[in-house]
Amino acid sequence: MESNNKSETAGKVLRCKAAISRIPGEPLVIEDIEVDPPQAWEIRIKIICTSLCHTDITFWKMKAGPAAVFPRIFGHEAVGVVESVGDHVEEFTVGDTVLPVFLPNCKECSDCKSQKSNICSIFENNFSPEMPRDGTSRFKDMNGEILHHFLWVSSFTEYTVVDVTHAVKITPEIPVDKACLLGCGVSTGIGAAWKVAEVEEGSMVAIFGLGPVGLAVAEGARQRGALKIIAVDLNPEKFDIGKKFGVTDFVNPETCGEKSVSEVIKELTNGGADYCFECIGLASLMQEAFLSSRKGWGKTVILGVEMHGAQVTLNPYEFLRGRSVIGSLFGGIKPKSDIPVFAKKYLDNELRLDEFISHELSFQDINKAFELHQEGKSLRCIIWMDR
Repeated sequence: MESNNKSETAGKVLRCKAAISRIPGEPLVIEDIEVDPPQAWEIRIKIICTSLCHTDITFWKMKAGPAAVFPRIFGHEAVGVVESVGDHVEEFTVGDTVLPVFLPNCKECSDCKSQKSNICSIFENNFSPEMPRDGTSRFKDMNGEILHHFLWVSSFTEYTVVDVTHAVKITPEIPVDKACLLGCGVSTGIGAAWKVAEVEEGSMVAIFGLGPVGLAVAEGARQRGALKIIAVDLNPEKFDIGKKFGVTDFVNPETCGEKSVSEVIKELTNGGADYCFECIGLASLMQEAFLSSRKGWGKTVILGVEMHGAQVTLNPYEFLRGRSVIGSLFGGIKPKSDIPVFAKKYLDNELRLDEFISHELSFQDINKAFELHQEGKSLRCIIWMDR
């Protein structure tokens, strides 16, 4: 790969392999596709490795509604190298190691400049299945059919095109499989503990759901010196995994007897957790997390996406007693400034990432990653494009 801003394939349509989802819930099909050159303010990326996130699974299963768009190229946690750039691109150069991300970060709008928000007000997330500026796709199959994008990343392909607001330059010193993890779930959990809750030393923390996001919350809370980190999960095997990330106590709702989870947590924390994190996406758990927080100052952070349309019912009287609830997208982080910090902390041995990787597969075996995830056997599965 050349180190200047011009490659041999710049401006040309590329043919490559992609894993296409044509029918909801059915195995992906690896096919040859054509990837258009990047347009203005876009870059084309050669994907090195990608991973499977629960959000991919959720949309892959979706059979109805405006978000159910097929055929589609899923994937939104990945790392790659810039192959070519479009007009007006100054931030990236051919050969740069980059992380494509679903959350835009233009760095110019009032929200991107503010420390109070990570929601870009110019390129708002509307779950469009195409490129953010012109609403068109950069992918076609060999019959000329349009293939739709996913979360402005689409990493289940050897080459993808993303807008400059959806890419982060990272140091090539960090191993690419570890960098890949920072594209969604891990950054969401760590960011929630550091930037949204601002967990302090000696805090009591309760985490509802010990998947990759919940484990990342635990890692973030451990880094901040939390005194007690309580995990709530139906799978008792998660406790041994959680211990690696600082979990000190485990609550299985099925073994609480006549007590509610919130009652058990109040006993463990002498009144309630300082910070509660809901990482599943169930309205009932959001309510239980809120009730598990301490009167006076307890804060509940909602990270899970409620996909069933259920409403959360909370007693207004509880708010008068000092409890609060806050939502968060991508853990409140600003991708372009915060992800490089996470990468440096990993290189400085201050952040655990290796333990999140449970499996590694070749691109040809991508459907196995879906099987492992649905069987509950995988935290993060790294999918290598060239193996």
